[in-house]
Amino acid sequence: MRIALLSYEYPPETGFGGIGTYTWYHARALVKLGHDVHVLAGATEKSHLRSTEHDGVTVHRFRSDSRWLRPAKLLDLGKMWWTRNRIENAFNIYFGFRELAERYDYDLVEMPECGAEGLLVNCLLPHPTVVRLHSPAKLIMELYGQGRGDIYCCSFLEQRGINSATALSSCSNFLAGEVREKLNVRQQIRVISNGIDLQLFDSEGKIDFRRKFRIPDDRLMILFSGRMERRKGIHLCRDIAAAILCDYPVAFVFAGQDLFGYMTYEFLPYLKELPLKGSVHYLGKLEQSDVRSAVCQCDIFIIPSIWENCPYSCLEAMAAGRAVVGSDQGGMPELITHGENGLLARSGEYASYVDALVRLIEEPGLRERVGNAARRRVAEFHSDTFIAEESVALYKQCLTEKS
Repeated sequence: MRIALLSYEYPPETGFGGIGTYTWYHARALVKLGHDVHVLAGATEKSHLRSTEHDGVTVHRFRSDSRWLRPAKLLDLGKMWWTRNRIENAFNIYFGFRELAERYDYDLVEMPECGAEGLLVNCLLPHPTVVRLHSPAKLIMELYGQGRGDIYCCSFLEQRGINSATALSSCSNFLAGEVREKLNVRQQIRVISNGIDLQLFDSEGKIDFRRKFRIPDDRLMILFSGRMERRKGIHLCRDIAAAILCDYPVAFVFAGQDLFGYMTYEFLPYLKELPLKGSVHYLGKLEQSDVRSAVCQCDIFIIPSIWENCPYSCLEAMAAGRAVVGSDQGGMPELITHGENGLLARSGEYASYVDALVRLIEEPGLRERVGNAARRRVAEFHSDTFIAEESVALYKQCLTEKS
């Protein structure tokens, strides 16, 4: 099949989060299965349709300078930044894909809901489409402090794209249930988890991460990797890190973009005043290869998110055979069975994370056991081609129903 994946997020140029990571893994997996895969992604600057090839995937990038998009800037006056983003993205994806569809005959098109990539494509073009549910705006925007008007309008735009799709898939049972209940979606939602290329985590240890970033060799390393934002639980990490570092000579490493200045203005100044036995290292946003090396070479990986679906940060740590401490919220319990292939802490309670970390610090045998079990779990249920085959089955069903 010739498959188009539409996603503003796609590394490295626009690889901002989990949607881009999913699209990257999924595109490569579909190629491994023998499909012709094209990705239409965003661009950071205005650009005509430009194309490259990576790992057998044809990647197109496009960003329009159309006059139709200029009025959307007025939404900034009402602090409706998310709504503006969805409108601009919907038009960019539509203009770019319409041009691509004149060159290539696509059998099926998949896109995320978050970004409203399907708003115009699903309504105005005839292709069978699958909308992949990741993190609908209506479910997460309050965590970012957005106003009611922005939440309503942004959610409306995303929902139009969802309702116009041929089929829907979700990365977790949790998210499928939330979408049915809170977005009032009655269409069937196929639950297909996220997939990951395990081989990448067998080879990424070649970079000596500790030496490159000056992490002490003699200290157990605890890693947080992700955006420094409230939804990811970064606000809990100050007290978690303080409690651990005041009692244990470990290295607590943070890697990710500090969009809201939390690390600079609150976290680091607070820890600087404490009598720490261990050390804290904030590395900022890293290249993908450095992140994978960090994950492969850490001892414990922590995910204190207060809202999650099926996070790639967790899957990557499990693929690397690391001991994971995650939140008992959302889709995390679908990945981690407490005490078997990781530990779950109570969502929003920093003391619960401290207790779990202390167990793993003091019990190396437990770290090894849950890390090995995590790797086996991912190998059995989350390999990239295994998940891609489930998606292809849904694609074929869509084609049958459309014809």
